[in-house]
Amino acid sequence: MTGETVYLLCGVWALLMLAIFIQAIRLSYRIEARSPGLTNRSGFPRNAMIFHTVTNTNVARDEETQAMRRRMNRLLLIVLAGFALLWAGVSLVQSAE
Repeated sequence: MTGETVYLLCGVWALLMLAIFIQAIRLSYRIEARSPGLTNRSGFPRNAMIFHTVTNTNVARDEETQAMRRRMNRLLLIVLAGFALLWAGVSLVQSAE
């Protein structure tokens, strides 16, 4: 595999992981809007409360919100698996040299 191919694959991988992570963040904001315990009442913008939505802390218990939360968790697991696959691929290439 040439160096250009490796760079191209890593670039595509990075864009894909970034797109999936952005989808998870947007979903987290939608979950927060539906959950009274997580609603932003300060009037100032804030970061997504992903930790709260992943751990189901103060998240609304209705079925639609919980389905959104499960989807967000799957997206975050896909990102984690993507990093694990990249690490495994890099380790494999390094051991072959």
